[in-house]
Amino acid sequence: MDVVPKPEARLLVHQDERKVEEFKERVWEESKRVWAIAFPAMVCRVTTYGAYVVSQASFGHIREVDLAAYALVQTILVRFANGILLGMASVTETLCGEAYGAKQYEMMGVHLQKSWIVNTGVATAMVPFYVFATPFLRLLGQEEEIAVAAGKISLWFIPIMYLNVYGMTMQMYLQAQHKNMVVTWLFAILFFVHALLSWIFVYIMDWGLPGVMTALIIAFGVKVLGEAVYIFGGWCPLTWNGFHRDALTDLIPVLKSSISSGVMLCIQVWYNAILVLLAGYMKYATVAISAFSICLNVSTWELMISLGFLGAVCVRVSNELGRGNGKAAKFSVDVILYTSLIIGIFFWILCLAFGHQISYLFTSSEEVAKAVSELSIPLAFSILLNNVGPVLSGVAIGCGSQGLVAIVNVCSYYVIGIPIGVLLAYAGNMEVKGIWIGMMCGMVTQTIALLYLTWKIDWIEEVKKASKRLYHFS
Repeated sequence: MDVVPKPEARLLVHQDERKVEEFKERVWEESKRVWAIAFPAMVCRVTTYGAYVVSQASFGHIREVDLAAYALVQTILVRFANGILLGMASVTETLCGEAYGAKQYEMMGVHLQKSWIVNTGVATAMVPFYVFATPFLRLLGQEEEIAVAAGKISLWFIPIMYLNVYGMTMQMYLQAQHKNMVVTWLFAILFFVHALLSWIFVYIMDWGLPGVMTALIIAFGVKVLGEAVYIFGGWCPLTWNGFHRDALTDLIPVLKSSISSGVMLCIQVWYNAILVLLAGYMKYATVAISAFSICLNVSTWELMISLGFLGAVCVRVSNELGRGNGKAAKFSVDVILYTSLIIGIFFWILCLAFGHQISYLFTSSEEVAKAVSELSIPLAFSILLNNVGPVLSGVAIGCGSQGLVAIVNVCSYYVIGIPIGVLLAYAGNMEVKGIWIGMMCGMVTQTIALLYLTWKIDWIEEVKKASKRLYHFS
């Protein structure tokens, strides 16, 4: 005999089904918003990183000394400067994102101009690092010939540094108002122009070092010019009303937030550079550096995806806080975090399955291949962690809490990660594997700390803080 459900029971089932459908629809709508921001950001990261890789490949056809010198300048000086400038530019994304969410559109152009003033000053303060690159590298114990060659190459990166000041900030300004496809096309043009000019200058005209660096400068210049034409040419009528004297006021709060952001990202960027230097002091330094660099390249390429989600969560959180909607900000964080984690699990499985074959894409040396193979499991777990940490850092940037994350990064990487890596590598005789495990310990510590800080966020209080910032600057 069939049991007929009571009307109350049928109503409850119907309500549950409706809630599930509403939740799915919310997730779908939020995912579309996230990918509209994240995908262009991923393209930007991949093409920028690809431009440096193409330049490195071009140097490989000139002189071995120039190749080593370029790798050294890129790993130490350029990463240091770009880490600071990218971190400082993220403040532009926070302030512009909140202003856009609160519909204070006219303030976005003022925030952009403030960031130009502050970041130009900081970039100028970093010029001596490029000018005196040779004596600086001598202090690090590098060979004289490589140090001298690096000193010549580093001077070419000074104009690129200034182009990045304006390029990064304009990119954040455009992303904060969801003009993402413009940014995507400009970065695609950058990569195409750079690859074409590198081929012409190096392989056809045989210009050598000047040809490689001229191609890089022109490519970045074309991208920055494109952003400027788009902004000044009337395609941002709501948010750009010309240069304003208000940009010269209240620079100290912007400087403090920018320095906190710069330190936050620079600590992460320098962490890898220090580990590469540590690998160079090992018994079989050539094999150690090669194996570590291969794994680091694989990890960095995958990290570009996570950095896309970092930009997305920063924009979404700052937009919703500017609107006064803390619940929507929290929901966006959850969607982005789980999306990034699913992608991380996919690449984690790939790395575990093909970890022994990865090395042969980069080298034919059996010794290096064996060393990379031994690192395949730690590499897989590092890739998994890569898809959590950047998203949580993006939440902090969106909330304007960069200083707190900087403290977490210092403790995680330099108090825990590097000492454990050195101990395992040298005292434990684990060589390069010990360094990588130490790096992972730092990443695990950072992830746990940021998870806790994200879980403890009072979103109502964050809305109030965002309102205070908006009121102060307006």
